[in-house]
Amino acid sequence: MNQALSKRTQAIVQALDEKKAQDIEIFDVEESEYITDSVVIATALAGKHSYALLDHLKTACSDEEFYYVDDESEDWIVADLGEIMVHIFTDNTRKRFNLEEFLRNHFVRG
Repeated sequence: MNQALSKRTQAIVQALDEKKAQDIEIFDVEESEYITDSVVIATALAGKHSYALLDHLKTACSDEEFYYVDDESEDWIVADLGEIMVHIFTDNTRKRFNLEEFLRNHFVRG
């Protein structure tokens, strides 16, 4: 992971941590054919907490292009920051989809 990307990723992790996101994981997929260079996955304590995390993330990244998709679902929110994709899950939804295993099995090298 290049230094600029690493710095941005750490700022995102810090913003999520400030609002009590749980089990934050970072996946470096820069050397793969995945749609982005880095993926951050976090767990919200509850559905409303997902939106609080998203709002805080938008504020923390206000100087960057920021797109998000929630499709009116508080169980899984995706924020697209170009080189970094952030997934905010509720606990049950994170366990059900197990995105970490998918990324490890198909995109994380080394």
